[in-house]
Amino acid sequence: MNILERLSKKGDKITFYYDYGRKKGQRPSTGIFVYTNPKSREEKIHNKQARALIDVKKSEKTIEQQAIGSAYIPPHKFKANFLDYYDEYVERNKRDGNRHLSNSLTQFKQFLKKDFISPIEVTENLCKEFRRYLMDKYTGETPSDYFTRFKWVLDAATIDGYYIKSPSENVAAKSNPSTKLKEHLEVEEYLQLLITPCLNQEVQEAFILSCYTGLRWCDVKTLSWDQIKGATLVTRIIQAKTGQPITLTLHPIARAILEKRKKMLDSQDVRNGLVFRLPSADGANKILLQWVKAAGINKHITWSCARLSFSILLQDKLVDDATVAYLLGHTTTDQVKKTYKRHRPKDQSATIGNLPSPELLPYFLQL
Repeated sequence: MNILERLSKKGDKITFYYDYGRKKGQRPSTGIFVYTNPKSREEKIHNKQARALIDVKKSEKTIEQQAIGSAYIPPHKFKANFLDYYDEYVERNKRDGNRHLSNSLTQFKQFLKKDFISPIEVTENLCKEFRRYLMDKYTGETPSDYFTRFKWVLDAATIDGYYIKSPSENVAAKSNPSTKLKEHLEVEEYLQLLITPCLNQEVQEAFILSCYTGLRWCDVKTLSWDQIKGATLVTRIIQAKTGQPITLTLHPIARAILEKRKKMLDSQDVRNGLVFRLPSADGANKILLQWVKAAGINKHITWSCARLSFSILLQDKLVDDATVAYLLGHTTTDQVKKTYKRHRPKDQSATIGNLPSPELLPYFLQL
């Protein structure tokens, strides 16, 4: 491995470059330089340390080239801080519309409560503790989603030579089913909300839009005008098979909300701005509770109930699971079958009434 030296235009510095060949891009800079005529003690020390570093880099590159085709991985290729490796993996593999990978890193950092952890400290017991942390903090599929991404990172690190066996190999991802069933809105409650005034128009219109599109809070809060293409909404969720974003055909109520808002804004806001100016999630849910109560709906409705209601009412009209899953942005129907479904009958008496019933009571029940 050769290291080239190049004099700067002013002639006051020499910069060092790797020499991989004569083609374009084959002589990248090392980022290291020395002063041609060091004048101070600091510049002389800098030159001495810079040349020592060049020798180290030259040695490392030589070993890398010699290790090609062998099972040996040079130690300098490893990250001393596993969080740096995790962060690099997230940057290389993140996808628009899918926050599970980046959120798993955020949760792992919060679990650790420190900025440094060496790879050797990531043990099977630590993996179990992190899984428990996620299950104590979240319900539903979220703990499983985050821990699965954590396992991906450890599997990649194992392939890269950090481990002989992944520390999480024997630690399965687990979901945490909620013991409390989430409420949803029925058709008549949709209609009741449409005619009931709300103290905050932004919250009112954004929630109704969520009811008619299935958008999550995080999606509707960041919804921008460039996602609206006529009668369709282009989501930030990318389909794995096609690499294209999922598009939703807008219901007339959703279109009416967007058209009304568009007329209230100038062209600059419509081109670049957000569709809604919403408060915090807690603030929005407090306003929502007041509005639901004013509508005479005796249910604990939060923003996530809009997405559940969207799914249930479509299934009530016999829309197939695959279509509902697509509209919700899921790659499979698993979540529709497990989470976004009707857990309680709308009218139990009507349901029970479907059982056989004779015109006259049987003899043993007659008084």
